[in-house]
Amino acid sequence: MKRKVCVVTGSRAEYGILRNLMSAITSDPDLTLQVIATNQHLSKLQGETYKEIERDGFTIDYKVYMADDEAPDNANTTAKAISRGVSGFADAFDALQPDLLLILGDRYEMLAVASTALIYKIPIAHLHGGEITEGAFDDAIRHAITKMSHLHFTSTEAYRKRVIQLGEQPDRVFNVGALGVENVLKNDVMSKEEIERSLNFMISDKCFLCTYHPVTLSNMSSETQVLNLLEALDDYQDHHIIFTYSNSDTNSQIIIKRIQEYVDKNQGRCMFIPSLGQRRYFSALKHMTAVIGNSSSGIIEVPSFGIPTLDIGDRQKGRIAADSVIHCGYSKEEIREGLKMVVAYGHKIIDNPYYKEGTCDAILKVISTCPLDNIIQKHFHNL
Repeated sequence: MKRKVCVVTGSRAEYGILRNLMSAITSDPDLTLQVIATNQHLSKLQGETYKEIERDGFTIDYKVYMADDEAPDNANTTAKAISRGVSGFADAFDALQPDLLLILGDRYEMLAVASTALIYKIPIAHLHGGEITEGAFDDAIRHAITKMSHLHFTSTEAYRKRVIQLGEQPDRVFNVGALGVENVLKNDVMSKEEIERSLNFMISDKCFLCTYHPVTLSNMSSETQVLNLLEALDDYQDHHIIFTYSNSDTNSQIIIKRIQEYVDKNQGRCMFIPSLGQRRYFSALKHMTAVIGNSSSGIIEVPSFGIPTLDIGDRQKGRIAADSVIHCGYSKEEIREGLKMVVAYGHKIIDNPYYKEGTCDAILKVISTCPLDNIIQKHFHNL
């Protein structure tokens, strides 16, 4: 009987990382792919990006609604979304009866998934454990998911050691590199003209790509942070800017509102889009001067394009980063200094610490062959 591997995805960025692995699972004669779409994918405000999954030819086996587009953008709404998620995933697991759950990262919807799977005694394979992002509650969620998981796929050896430090058995922790970096090499690239036609936007020789997410543990308001960024970007009137939406964390809507206002005032120079999709995103990166904001992609995938990243604030604080990643604080002055540095950086060959050959194949081998009997009851590994 084929092993049923259930992949849960809640955001456009995460799906872009998982897509090639999902295709590989579909092609494996010993595996059956199940797909659950949730949270951001099902939100109208976030662009209903589940449609991108379907356009790629995947069948969504279950939809778990978490986001409430009509609710205030605050902690109460986020907490209630987790509650809806637990309830929905319980129904999904009853219906699908997966043999193995595959999840990535550190977002609150994955906390709901993992918590439910724990009660259902479904083994969890977790990608990107062991990483640190001190500025967001994602950091605690990631480590909590590690303790609920049974197979671990880390993106560097340092992160593998950290997962073992958390008490996980070394023979179940695999340093495979980052899927997103491998996807860069496999991506079917669009021409500059194709990108411009699809966006109805000109990509000039000087162009930034900007994504700014809420910093959920910061004492500075998200509104102040994004306004500081936008004011600093005013110094670069000769640069075109592609903004993509924030994720659905608490206070994302005020960031989206302020960026939309900025784009409305700078039409022709700036554009705002919920999601570029992985193919268009990677294709566009080849023509960017720099990536600006606080997205994990700026740390993990962008160095493979030979361009710099300006990483603002504490959201990614603690992550291993290539030399091309320039860190700065939240103030207008600090962002201005950071922008000067990335503009001067140019294009270079960059050693990406997240690259490892054969990432997808290494994960596929483990999830297709690892015995799942007696894997649920774990033993703490003491160093």
